[in-house]
Amino acid sequence: MPVPESAVVHPLVLLSVVDHYNRVARDTKKRVVGLLLGEHSKGRVDITNSFAVPYEEDDRDNSIWFLDHSYLESMFQMFKKVNAREKVVGWYSTGPRLREADLDITELMTNYCDTPLLVICEVQPKEMGLPTTAYYATDAIREDGTQKSQKVFVNIPTEIGATEAEEIGVEHLLRDVKDATVSTLAAEVSTLAAGLSGLKSRLLQIQEYLSLVIGGKLPVNHDILYQLQDVFNLLPNLGIEELARSFAVQSNDMMLAIYLASLTRSVLALHNLIDNKEQRVWREKEASKAAKEVKGPKGELSSADKKDDSSKKAEAGEGAPHSNGNVDGPDSNGK
Repeated sequence: MPVPESAVVHPLVLLSVVDHYNRVARDTKKRVVGLLLGEHSKGRVDITNSFAVPYEEDDRDNSIWFLDHSYLESMFQMFKKVNAREKVVGWYSTGPRLREADLDITELMTNYCDTPLLVICEVQPKEMGLPTTAYYATDAIREDGTQKSQKVFVNIPTEIGATEAEEIGVEHLLRDVKDATVSTLAAEVSTLAAGLSGLKSRLLQIQEYLSLVIGGKLPVNHDILYQLQDVFNLLPNLGIEELARSFAVQSNDMMLAIYLASLTRSVLALHNLIDNKEQRVWREKEASKAAKEVKGPKGELSSADKKDDSSKKAEAGEGAPHSNGNVDGPDSNGK
């Protein structure tokens, strides 16, 4: 496999890594390790699948570690039966940073592919941005141009990519996570806030790099400086009065739309409040009117209720006349 130039991590890999970490090393300082499968084409590595590998290392000495080779080979043979196009492209670690044993593990992975990638997946990211960082090992170059026997890691750009089927699956998984009550405006504001946070972190990285170059701690990389110069050349010149006025007009138009939307929501809320109050008053009047019709004007029973009550008493034998004509009086014997 030629030297990789970029890496594309698919969602299934991220889900598998997070699941592996939660099952094995959650709430600990340990990391988990696994194998990455995918395809390589024209310097681009598509990482489409992965599986966990039993791994242990000494907490006091990171150079002491154990990786189950037999488990790795048997699992890869089973994956190969399912999808023969997926090949070993490297291994992953939950990091969150490089460790002493990573070069040795990468050297071990050369038994399965020529230039293995190391992808560090941060399962608990503390900053905005992509949670993945990809490296490959290469020989170190001395200042005189000769190669050292020791290898070093070289960082390559990474991105998150997905096929159409994977996008549908991710949307289905996130259906219960997304809040359907959140308005579109709130979603757009949160997206802009996340984008600004990512831009701030990138600007801080550029500032830190330039400070190290000026201080002589890092060598001058002309490719990076050319790209930074292109970025500054593409920035708009806010010193032009017409451009500043256009930005101000656009900002005022957006704020006016937000203000009108807030007023509309307030008016609708007040209308619903008044409508609910009128319905409650109407229901109370209807309930009071129904109670009065049942009890009569002075709390007495109505004529229909009296008729029903007298019929019930007659059936019970109350007030029925005896043979001597008296009502509930003594019988013929004076009793």
